[in-house]
Amino acid sequence: MEKPFIIRHGWQLLKCAGNDFMEDKVLKLSASLAYSTIFSIAPMLIIILFFSDIFLGREALEGNLYAQLRDLVGASAAVQIQDVVAKSYLSPDIGWSTIIGFLTLIIGATGVFTEIQDSINLIWRLKAKPRKGKGLLKILLTRLLSFSLVASLGFVLVVSLVLHGLIEVLMDRLTALFPDVTVVIVYVVNLVFTFLVITALFAIIFKVLPDAKVKWRHVWVGAMVTAVLFMLGKSLIGMYLGSSSIGTTYGAAGSLVVLLVWVYYSSAILYFGAEFTRQYVQKKGERIYPNDYAVWVEQIEMESKGVIPEKQGPATTITPP
Repeated sequence: MEKPFIIRHGWQLLKCAGNDFMEDKVLKLSASLAYSTIFSIAPMLIIILFFSDIFLGREALEGNLYAQLRDLVGASAAVQIQDVVAKSYLSPDIGWSTIIGFLTLIIGATGVFTEIQDSINLIWRLKAKPRKGKGLLKILLTRLLSFSLVASLGFVLVVSLVLHGLIEVLMDRLTALFPDVTVVIVYVVNLVFTFLVITALFAIIFKVLPDAKVKWRHVWVGAMVTAVLFMLGKSLIGMYLGSSSIGTTYGAAGSLVVLLVWVYYSSAILYFGAEFTRQYVQKKGERIYPNDYAVWVEQIEMESKGVIPEKQGPATTITPP
């Protein structure tokens, strides 16, 4: 019986993705995303809570949100994020102040997704078409797309919280029936549930954000590999942050620095997943095609001949599909 493609070529795909990871200077992209996230995370969470309030209530969501953040970034950073969200309240009453506040939140919340879109476009060798007079339209479309992703994350959050509640009820029943094996069952169920939620989030990012036409079967493979790396990386990052003195070295800003470091390394995992997805598609003999608003980008390296040409072209050429 022939082994699955991902198993037969897994090591080669990881190796090629690692080479592209260094060539594309992904750690710089991760640093940029970490900086953008600091200003975007609070507005993004506020909007998610504002819409999710319709289904579960703000208080319930805030409590569950803290629990999720604590597992990801640690208690101190989670408390800081929760305080920022708790002190920012978006009034449900429609008025000019609410409208202005909502527009400001949209700009802030979508910034991180715009950054991710540009970075994955770079990794996948894509670029928005340089059409004159269409720059503002592209910006508006990008912001609208990013906002739709924020709304999708809110939906995923609500669904995950509901499923988490159902799982807890099921675990209580199993505890009463099988107390000896419940711990193992709870661990496995939480692990699988977390993997599915994270895979869904990465699949949405890879499918929706880039200016690309990528098939779902490729997206799901890349998202699953990224989710596995993210779950392994989350444990390693947590061990690193727990054993290091980053939180105490910077005093009052320690929680903010911890959050920056966590987002930095998590972003690197996300972008490595994008590199892996591109390598997987190419290994399958296919390509990631640009959508109607983008083109391929090809970088050409040229050696200097000691003579300055009269008209030197750009280092990057845009190749039409």
